[in-house]
Amino acid sequence: MEKAAIGRALIEWYSLAARDLPWRDPAVTPWAVLVSEFMLQQTQVERVLPRWTAWIERWPAPSALAAEEPGEAVRAWDRLGYPRRALWLHRAAVEIAERHGDRVPADVDALLALTGVGPYTARAVAAFAFGERHPVVDTNTRRVLARAVHGRAAAGMPRPGDLAEMEALLPDDPAEAARFNAAAMELGAVVCTARAPRCAECPIARWCEWRGAGYPDNAPEKRPRQARFEGSDRQVRGRIMALLRRSGEPVPVARALEAAADGGVRDPEQAGRAYDSLVADGLVVEFEGRARLP
Repeated sequence: MEKAAIGRALIEWYSLAARDLPWRDPAVTPWAVLVSEFMLQQTQVERVLPRWTAWIERWPAPSALAAEEPGEAVRAWDRLGYPRRALWLHRAAVEIAERHGDRVPADVDALLALTGVGPYTARAVAAFAFGERHPVVDTNTRRVLARAVHGRAAAGMPRPGDLAEMEALLPDDPAEAARFNAAAMELGAVVCTARAPRCAECPIARWCEWRGAGYPDNAPEKRPRQARFEGSDRQVRGRIMALLRRSGEPVPVARALEAAADGGVRDPEQAGRAYDSLVADGLVVEFEGRARLP
């Protein structure tokens, strides 16, 4: 593949076509970028936008969040899903305030040492907040690589070589590399989509191996589908969390269990099992027969 030509085409397209998302504003802080990466994990952009805006207005720096109880982070997380991310983000804020002088670190290893920050998030923050040259590979990027580089209809499971492949395509200039990372992710999100790719609009279509091969139906085996939300323990957990977010005061455990069962449960043990799992995850604190956010 023609690395330089692909880089120019993709970055030029991104400059013209990228969605206007607030965490992409050059003026936002590294903290705002970190918050966006936490929120965007397995969550649609449209759902994140109002929560991110409210979060940054309320807690514009890590120390502002660190000064609050963890439960306030969980409450503000609202219905974004996977609320443990809110707890992790609160802990990361405390760590940044205490260890790094209230400044998000730029070093990938220092980022990895923060609670809730994995390899993807660390590289994404280093690239997008600080302009460092690191390959950033998410689900959308992997699909672009699978089609454009390997001629496969889909990416399949993550592979150890994904990062090396992306790094090989990155421009040498760190700032351009960061834009290329963002552009590849954007391309996968809005053009090179999983179900209905719009190849006629793709800025790198002329170099795409999948297109050149005639769009073969050669997707690798799909990963197992996630269990349905309806009737699941996740849904029952969500009912308890919704009650506690609404309640300014601790509620009786019996009331929390009633909320869990409100709407039906799959088996007699489900409400208790969901409640116990929230306690084990640190999302619910129980004392004297009452439950509250941490």
